Amino acid sequence: MNNTIQSRMIRTTLLALALWPAFAFAQAQTATTQYPEWDKLTPAQRDALVAPLRDRWDSNPDDRGRMIERAQRWKTMPRDQRDRARHGMQRWEHMSPEQRTEARALFHAMRGMDNDQRKVFLADWRQKTPQQKVEWLKAHPAPERRERARQ
Repeated sequence: MNNTIQSRMIRTTLLALALWPAFAFAQAQTATTQYPEWDKLTPAQRDALVAPLRDRWDSNPDDRGRMIERAQRWKTMPRDQRDRARHGMQRWEHMSPEQRTEARALFHAMRGMDNDQRKVFLADWRQKTPQQKVEWLKAHPAPERRERARQ
């Protein structure tokens, strides 16, 4: 290796080492940013957080009872269960319409099963070929999807 390349490498390494503490401090500041408690939010911040819920509440009067029920159930859930539910909602949002139809059909089929039966059912499902899955879905369609208004 010639001296010019070696010299550049040394300078680059020294620069990186010199800047590392500043970079680490900036990362730590971003990671530890504390947001205020609800009572310390400004009215504008509160409104920004509540507006989507307000719109959904106003546009779906038939769903209001279910929304209250879900909120109460969410409040009593242990943190790990809420995390799993959040993860499931995110997965659902990223599914294609076909994947959602399949998921609804599988959920409906497994709804009355105990854990052991579900494990057997899912193991069998994973062994099926794509064609066998299509045939099973035709024979066991998901219940009709009930439409709800979106915000």
